[in-house]
Amino acid sequence: MKTNEFTQQLDDGRIAEEIRQVEQTTSGEIRVFISKQSSEDPMADARREFHRLQMQATSLRNAVLLYFAPASNRFAVFGDEGIHLRCGPEFWAAITQEMETFLRAGAFNEAIFAGVRRTGVELTRHFPKHAVDRDDLPNAVVRD
Repeated sequence: MKTNEFTQQLDDGRIAEEIRQVEQTTSGEIRVFISKQSSEDPMADARREFHRLQMQATSLRNAVLLYFAPASNRFAVFGDEGIHLRCGPEFWAAITQEMETFLRAGAFNEAIFAGVRRTGVELTRHFPKHAVDRDDLPNAVVRD
C-alpha cells in the first residue's frame, strides 16, 4: 500500500455512497478513516480515532471504523462493544483477511468496499434497521 497511490486512487464519493447504501439495512454505523501518519499499532490508533470521532455515541454501541495508515502499510477494523460482543474474533479475522487480499493487489477502493459490505452484512444481522432509526454519523471519508 503506497501512500500516494492509495490516497490518489480512493474515490471518496463512491465510498460514502457505499456506506450510505449499506446503512439503509442496519441501525449500525460505518466510517472510514485515512491517516497520513505512520502507525506502529493500527488497532490502538483506530481506537483513538473512533473515540475522537465520537463513534461510541451510537445508542446501541454498534459503530465500526475502518482505519488505514498507508504510510506504514497497515490497517485495522475497530468495532464498538455492541457489535464486538455479537461477532466474535472470527468475523474480525475474516473481514481483515478479505480486505488485505484486495490491498495487496492494489485494489484499494475494492478493499474498502469489501470491508463496508461485509461489515454491513454483520450489522444488519445483529442490528437491523428499525422505524425510528436515523443516520447518526456522517458517511464521508475522514482524513487527517
